[in-house]
Amino acid sequence: MEARHVRRTVLVGTALVLLLLAACAPGANDAITSEPGAAGFWLGLWHGIIAPVTFVVSLFTDTVNVYEVRNTGNGYDAGFMLGLLVALGGPARGAGASARAPRRAPRDRRGVGR
Repeated sequence: MEARHVRRTVLVGTALVLLLLAACAPGANDAITSEPGAAGFWLGLWHGIIAPVTFVVSLFTDTVNVYEVRNTGNGYDAGFMLGLLVALGGPARGAGASARAPRRAPRDRRGVGR
């Protein structure tokens, strides 16, 4: 009976987490367009690179937004995410730091505990 109770609790918990995540999903962007002035991949890349600074500025003014709503869709999104990776260092920053760290020689523990 205990295993059945645990299984039901896990199932209900998983369903609640999935429901919460689905509630946070954004809706469709009605401003996506193919007009010549719409932001595309390259502008998305630039906006992603300057996003940390833009975010700070947007806290103090209503005329600056972090994300360009009038864009071409997936191309802008891909450029924006790539720009964020460039600006924030991405996963390579942590790997590079550990590779540059000096290696210590192993200590001789033969005399320990005598």
